[in-house]
Amino acid sequence: MGFIKAFTGALSGTFADQWKDYYVPQENIPGTAAIFKAVKKGTDSGRGENTKGSENVISNGSKIVVPEGMALITMQDGAITGCVVEPGGFIFSSDDPNSKSFFGGNGIFESIGQSWDRFKFGGMPASQQLAFYINLKEIPNNRFGTQSEIYWDDAYLNAQVGAITRGTYTLKIVDPVLFVKNFVPVQYLQPNGPVFDFADMDNDAGTQLFNEVVGSLSAAFSNYTNDPNKGNRIAKIQGDQIGFAQSLSKAVEDAYQWKSTRGLEIVKVAIQTIEYDEDTKKLLSDVKKADALSGARGNSFMQQAVARGFQAAGENSKDGAASMAFMGMGMNAVGGAVGGLQQQTQNTAEDPYERLAKLKELLDKGVITQEEFNAAKAKLLGI
Repeated sequence: MGFIKAFTGALSGTFADQWKDYYVPQENIPGTAAIFKAVKKGTDSGRGENTKGSENVISNGSKIVVPEGMALITMQDGAITGCVVEPGGFIFSSDDPNSKSFFGGNGIFESIGQSWDRFKFGGMPASQQLAFYINLKEIPNNRFGTQSEIYWDDAYLNAQVGAITRGTYTLKIVDPVLFVKNFVPVQYLQPNGPVFDFADMDNDAGTQLFNEVVGSLSAAFSNYTNDPNKGNRIAKIQGDQIGFAQSLSKAVEDAYQWKSTRGLEIVKVAIQTIEYDEDTKKLLSDVKKADALSGARGNSFMQQAVARGFQAAGENSKDGAASMAFMGMGMNAVGGAVGGLQQQTQNTAEDPYERLAKLKELLDKGVITQEEFNAAKAKLLGI
């Protein structure tokens, strides 16, 4: 008995570890958390005697619950030993003597041998076993923003454009093993390590992702606006969360290999604001006007304008009809009518200044161009 008494501390811990434990996620974990420890809860709801189990040893036969939208990894001495990526209840099993369960059928001599190992390690297990949950859901509210303009070549506008932009994106862990092995800092994989939360301002890993996204924005805008298969344009970006997310995800992957080396992927993007620089604003204004006067819509607009001119000519004077006839030169849709009015103009005494005023009104409304107005002015005034 003295021999056992000499090893009391180590032996009591060993037998306590033989109780089958029950592991669940930590409580009150925020939605922006990516990795957090599995915590142990006794299957006897606190009524048993398993109060002296080693903190970082998972007994064989222990039950582990994996909720929907989560994965679980087990680690031993810093190395990943297992991974579960589907929801359900699982029983832990390991060949390591530090996780053998006495009540699971293992012999007492193994437990005594284990206590000897613990004695050599100051009463602590010779091996450390940990379990962590990985959030597989979309992780929201990851912010990005630029302090100065970013620039890209825009095929539709046929020019370089620039803008300051801000927004958020959702992130998803698509490979928990890659994520843990290649990206999560070691302090988050310790027995008492903090929760790995992307929203934590002190999380240097999260800050690195922010910087990499900002560094990829120019390429992402270029990917989106220059896609010939979609005909995408700047104006569509803010309403196309998934389409722009694909462009941003591609840019990030090309530059930083998020998915292939870290197991991370951007799913959706919400652009809160795009503030174009002054040159881009002017360019967009010109394009908007050109769009309004091009194609079928432009033809319809011009025909309506000419028709209104015909009506005004009939109601006011023959000079009004003459001016509208001049304005209508070159319009195929109303060529016959214009030709008739031009003939009428030649047979009618006209006040050139009154005609010039009417032409100026058409110029101000955007019906004729400045070049057409200048040519008509020179002809009317004989200059």
